[in-house]
Amino acid sequence: MTTSLSREPSTQRSPMCLTPRLSTHGVRAASAIALACLALPLDGCAVAAFPCRVASATLKIVPLVGHPAAVPFDACAAAVD
Repeated sequence: MTTSLSREPSTQRSPMCLTPRLSTHGVRAASAIALACLALPLDGCAVAAFPCRVASATLKIVPLVGHPAAVPFDACAAAVD
């Protein structure tokens, strides 16, 4: 005998369950497209040096220790170029 208050899991999914997954895929796709557009004007070596340059620029934001910490990444970018 089953009642309407049974604790069996529902096999139907509500449409609201899919929205976070769809928005996550949209953000990932937009990020990939933006990165591809930024990389298009770069040559072969510049594409390889890009992660070094991004890490260096990110570290330089940190006060006092940013510039000394970014020196190896600047050297990496210079070596690749």
